[in-house]
Amino acid sequence: MKLSRIILFGNDIGALKVFYQSIFNFSLIEEIENEWLVFNAGVIEIAFHRIGESFRNEDSFRAESNVKLVFSIEEDIEEVRKRLIERGAKMKDIKSFEGIDFLFCDGEDIEGNIFQLSQKKA
Repeated sequence: MKLSRIILFGNDIGALKVFYQSIFNFSLIEEIENEWLVFNAGVIEIAFHRIGESFRNEDSFRAESNVKLVFSIEEDIEEVRKRLIERGAKMKDIKSFEGIDFLFCDGEDIEGNIFQLSQKKA
């Protein structure tokens, strides 16, 4: 058995598509416009599914979850962080921990999904 896909719920699937493609350059596998999309994110797929109509309202949808997606990146973490902020992500400061050979930066996408950038120190 293996984990093959993670599904996140959101309201503006089109905006999530633009956000994740523009930052991480994921290739699109499946799409039902404004309802469903699946990205190839390496060894796992990330899918976004529009929330049910009863959960939609005038307020912006914000995810509430205890899940954190971790994206391993090779390009400069400072540059990726800046691009994410420009695209509307809420990003925390870059951090490192003694004895761990990585830099980390936590953030939230445009709908509140929590994620982390992880980059091996040079």
